[in-house]
Amino acid sequence: MTTAVDFWFDPSCPWAWMTSRWVDEVSTARDLEVTWHIMSLAILNEDKDVPESYRANFPRLLRYARLVTAVGELEGQSKVKPLYDALGTRIHPGGSKDADEVIAAALAEVGLPADYARYADSDEYDAQLRASHNDGIDRVGQEVGTPVIAVNGSAFFGPVISPTPRGEKALVLWDGIVAAASYDGFFELKRTRTREPQFD
Repeated sequence: MTTAVDFWFDPSCPWAWMTSRWVDEVSTARDLEVTWHIMSLAILNEDKDVPESYRANFPRLLRYARLVTAVGELEGQSKVKPLYDALGTRIHPGGSKDADEVIAAALAEVGLPADYARYADSDEYDAQLRASHNDGIDRVGQEVGTPVIAVNGSAFFGPVISPTPRGEKALVLWDGIVAAASYDGFFELKRTRTREPQFD
């Protein structure tokens, strides 16, 4: 039986990237139908007391989120995940900090018009970006980040994982997390991160 999954991501977040690769790993074996939604760490933290060094990244983070939102609106849901993959491959394992270069190459890879890059600097679809962001965050509360995942309506933040589990390990983790999240009274399970994202 197909399982409906919704996944909210910020393209710039390495932890969301790790989790998205895990969901890709699980998708076929567990027959997941995943819908990919944009959210934004810049929006999430715009009114919070965060270090200025982090806040300085907000314009770059927002550019990626705006681009994905615009492409989703103009081209439809089917282009959201391919664009996320193309952006994320360059940002995370690729390590690129040059947003202009990342955006141009990602659009070319997905076969989208080069002039769509203008949407990265446009607020034209900000209402839709905020609506998508709020849809995810409202399911789990304000004190979380990205990713947010909903499985058959049960939503949770995370998991925050590194490296991405593969094969049977990926499936065991999926089954355990989905089981825990399905219990209405389950709220939190956490331990201190001891490693950075380890990309394939």
